[in-house]
Amino acid sequence: MTLRARFARYFTPHALRSYLAEFLSTFFFAFSAVASAMSAARQHSDPASSAALVAVAVANAFALSAAVYISATVSGGHVNPAVTFGLAIGGHVSVPTALLYWIAQMSGATLSCFLLKSFAVSQPVPAYSIAAQMTGFGASVLEGVATFALVYTVYASSDPRRCGSVGGVGSVMIGLVCGAGVLAIGPFSGGSMNPACAFGAGLASGRFRNQAVYWVGPLVGAALGGLLYENVMFPSRVNDDEDDDVNRVRA
Repeated sequence: MTLRARFARYFTPHALRSYLAEFLSTFFFAFSAVASAMSAARQHSDPASSAALVAVAVANAFALSAAVYISATVSGGHVNPAVTFGLAIGGHVSVPTALLYWIAQMSGATLSCFLLKSFAVSQPVPAYSIAAQMTGFGASVLEGVATFALVYTVYASSDPRRCGSVGGVGSVMIGLVCGAGVLAIGPFSGGSMNPACAFGAGLASGRFRNQAVYWVGPLVGAALGGLLYENVMFPSRVNDDEDDDVNRVRA
């Protein structure tokens, strides 16, 4: 295959639709996630209150469930560079496709944040930040653990050996684990679990401090989640051997 042919296969009509699906779904998710934080800050005198945290977590859960559901059949419903990275580590996405997904996801998240900055003029766009008592390493670990759970759930909910493709129930499960992550680590690291959202909010707000926390932690956690699921919990070769054994017994 020539270099031109290899390049062209990443820009077929179906491939372009998948990039657009990732752009739109990430735009919708980031818009809801960041806008919910802005609304919570506006409605509550203490943006760090339990009520504000629950509101943001619920918005993240609902928005991610919907974003995954609407794009699952077109692009796989990644909606997150860390999820794309975890799936690439597991061999489910090629490196060029993963990079193009990243561009689409980061573009969608950034556009949504600048849209909020332009029209929600009474409330600044909040950048993800870590608590004063937290170190960057500690915040990265928390983000990594939460993203590990998210990517592991993505693998489990889309495994064709278990349930085929991501459906309605799978997208809800993915949204729920995202909401749980926000509740668990939101007060400590912001509960991003999504480098695209952190990048877009940081760019729109002009605050990039500790931005590495929201890339290093999630990407490492996503890689570990994908590797554990694919090679330890549900290795393909082991399952194929077990199926062969069952067929021999039935025969």
